[in-house]
Amino acid sequence: MEFKKNIIQTEKAPAAIGTYSQGVEYQGLCFFSGQIGIDPISGNLVDGVEPQIKQIFKNIQALLQSQNISRAHIIKTTVFLTDLKNFSAINEAFDSFFDKPYPARSTVEVSGLPKGALVEIEVIAAKKNV
Repeated sequence: MEFKKNIIQTEKAPAAIGTYSQGVEYQGLCFFSGQIGIDPISGNLVDGVEPQIKQIFKNIQALLQSQNISRAHIIKTTVFLTDLKNFSAINEAFDSFFDKPYPARSTVEVSGLPKGALVEIEVIAAKKNV
């Protein structure tokens, strides 16, 4: 059996800024690279934690749409924060972006993120029940 993975790429989300892909699909599971609050049109990081979170979810939405799936297909998220004091802003944003039942989530505080971002979110989504 041949190993086949599909690379996910869309111009509607920020291009990779390193040696990685925007995402990889394998057997119906989509593993999306972490998104920071970069506006894909300007290429600039938006200012402030709440605007960054909003932009991140726009970027995630664009990645999902590139695979003809929705936020309901997200099964796991990982959130990286440079300051856990912003945890409540994450909770508010998740409550607005997701319907119940929410996906599984891990949240960790990190010392720094690319381009000086305050938050990064990565998601795993399923195209179908596998």
